[in-house]
Amino acid sequence: MTISSNKTSINILLFLLLALLPTMVAPQCKVEENSYSDTNNQLSLKYKIAAILTIFLAGGIGVSIPQLGKKVEALNPDNDIFFMIKAFAAGVILGTGFIHILPDAFEHLTSPCLDQKPWGKFPFAGFVAMSCAIGALMLDTFATSFYTKMHFNKQKTKQVVDVEINDDVDEHAGHVHVHAHATDGHAHGSVLSSHEYQLMRHRIISQVLELGIIVHSVIIGLSLGASQHISTIKSLLVALSFHQFFEGMGLGGCISQAKYKSLATAMMAVFFSLTTPIGIAVGIGISRIYNEDSATSLIVEGILNSGSAGILVYMALVDLLAADFMNPRMQSSLRLQLGANVSLLIGAGCMSFLAIWA
Repeated sequence: MTISSNKTSINILLFLLLALLPTMVAPQCKVEENSYSDTNNQLSLKYKIAAILTIFLAGGIGVSIPQLGKKVEALNPDNDIFFMIKAFAAGVILGTGFIHILPDAFEHLTSPCLDQKPWGKFPFAGFVAMSCAIGALMLDTFATSFYTKMHFNKQKTKQVVDVEINDDVDEHAGHVHVHAHATDGHAHGSVLSSHEYQLMRHRIISQVLELGIIVHSVIIGLSLGASQHISTIKSLLVALSFHQFFEGMGLGGCISQAKYKSLATAMMAVFFSLTTPIGIAVGIGISRIYNEDSATSLIVEGILNSGSAGILVYMALVDLLAADFMNPRMQSSLRLQLGANVSLLIGAGCMSFLAIWA
């Protein structure tokens, strides 16, 4: 009877363990409310204010360094060293997209806090990233086509004005000059020069790249501003300062090559530098009501991160790396190729290393 009783008890225990096994391994959504003591709240606020100033300065210095090319020969866009700086910056942007943003997007959109249908049935993070990469390609193509046509229209308008002015000056001589000028305009004005085309491409690239960076910068700033954990804020402060510095170098290199006027250059640099601090300030304002595990927060952050990752990966691979690495100047120099490849790996490695903290 004792042996039989023991066997029965063991069987019951095994049955209970098997019955509880699905609940033990099933993902659970644990939403914990933040505890706000006056001491912690005040201390965290001090660190957040320090983060606003530090990250603003780091981003501002990073985006400004490539602008020194006018005074420092090594940073001149026509210098070989600038190719390596751009490769490093492209590696930073690529690492940001793959290592920092995309994993966060997958984590948010596959969270157990979201309904299994539809979020658990389809890889929305990858789909949104792919869609935004395709969208960046389309925007890139349409913008290039638009600016090219706009350039042609300006050339045609200039030719017509020149013809009318010359015709008023001297009817006979003007007739001969008009024919020659119009022919010359047709030969040269209808074809976009290599320099003009490259300048236009650099301007489009800088604008699309800044769009992708800004979306991500606001989100990471919001996360820091809404956090009440001192250790989290400290690690994010250091990691995001380096993150914004390197990312600013990548964007600053593109802005430098775009050769904007001083006011436009300053506006783009300041706008980039302010996005993360603004995100932190907004996070501070909503920290008492913000819940990072709520369905709305997870969906919004996940979709925005996915879109930002798709844009940055496309820009880094297509518009930055492919354009420079296939440049005849780099193709003809083994030394420059080796330097650019090493710089690319260092840039990507730095951002991968920062993922330990943020």
